[in-house]
Amino acid sequence: MTTVFSSAAALQAAVGQSLGATDWLRIEQPRVDQFADATGDHQWIHVDPEKAAKGPFGGTIAHGYLTLSLVNYFLPQLMRVENLQMGVNYGCDRVRFPAPVRVGARIRGVGEVTGVETLANGAVQVVVRVTVEVEGSDRPGCVVDTISRYTFNPAA
Repeated sequence: MTTVFSSAAALQAAVGQSLGATDWLRIEQPRVDQFADATGDHQWIHVDPEKAAKGPFGGTIAHGYLTLSLVNYFLPQLMRVENLQMGVNYGCDRVRFPAPVRVGARIRGVGEVTGVETLANGAVQVVVRVTVEVEGSDRPGCVVDTISRYTFNPAA
């Protein structure tokens, strides 16, 4: 269920709150191959199932940066910000890849609002920690603090 925010005050009130979890997404080899083509990273642990089956992970794994990029897929499932003049992705902090994401695994995003800062121009900067859980694993595939900036419409 998506949490909807329509004001800076609502975002401020959400600091420390969980945004819940998204639906599961299965990581399939064609997605990994497309990412390899897009980035030029064709390392065998990602794209050669035969060789990877004999490697350290027992099969191919998603690129860490593929897993990170899927945070952008999960964020709109976790939260939506309305009543905006503008919203932008400002960046990320503290990106980690604690566990591999094996091809065939299911992942989901779990979100938490960890900080909201009011900026000089009246906008707010929001930090949402997204943990990419791997089904059946004690360790996540990725943990990242996303940073977004939102400028709300003036009150009518």
